[in-house]
Amino acid sequence: MRVTPAILPLRLENVCFEAGGQRLIDGISVELQSGSRTLVLGPNGAGKSLFLRLCHGLISPSEGSVTWTGAGDATRRQAMVFQRPVMLRRSAAANIDYALSLRGIGRSERRARVDEVLEKTGLQAHAGRSARVLSGGEQQRLALARAWALRPEVLFLDEPTANLDPAASRSVERIIDAIHQGGTKIVMTTHDLGQARRLADEVLFIHRGRVAEHAPAGQFFEKPVNPAADAFMRGELTW
Repeated sequence: MRVTPAILPLRLENVCFEAGGQRLIDGISVELQSGSRTLVLGPNGAGKSLFLRLCHGLISPSEGSVTWTGAGDATRRQAMVFQRPVMLRRSAAANIDYALSLRGIGRSERRARVDEVLEKTGLQAHAGRSARVLSGGEQQRLALARAWALRPEVLFLDEPTANLDPAASRSVERIIDAIHQGGTKIVMTTHDLGQARRLADEVLFIHRGRVAEHAPAGQFFEKPVNPAADAFMRGELTW
């Protein structure tokens, strides 16, 4: 049986992004490897969300290159969940089924995957409910279930718990950890340092559109090398 090469590592080489005459991402060069959970940290406006969108392919760099290693269509082998996920005007189960149908997956396989991810995310009881009437935490779990059903090699998460209470946030964290344990590479932004400590294997610290530090999580949280990162960890850096 032919095995499709993995799409990782992902390489960004001298990536810049400009909008409105302003350079928002400034010469980022970084390589993201498989396995480790990469948490992207930095102050508000640093460029974290733009970085994820560039990696995911939602926007194109003004300069530089974003390159997946593997052959084939990498866009079909990765997924992204946003801070405020878009819920289709249909049931929770149908939201997942629709995403799978867009990938050309057959009906019986879709049904099996829908049931599987609803169970794994604790949403079986809500399968027939309109996705738009679910609570914020339930909608975020549904967004994760919808992405998980695609079985992506890489999952980008942009502040997935920013608008959730602590209990809902921990529920989402458990799902993220389960997706990681299943072999999916996690690349995630967060403003919650406690969450970053719980989830990170490595930290990518972005400041003013540049990668100021890229380090193993233990090393970063013990003592960042970059002065801006150190100030951020002490709560003294807002921009």
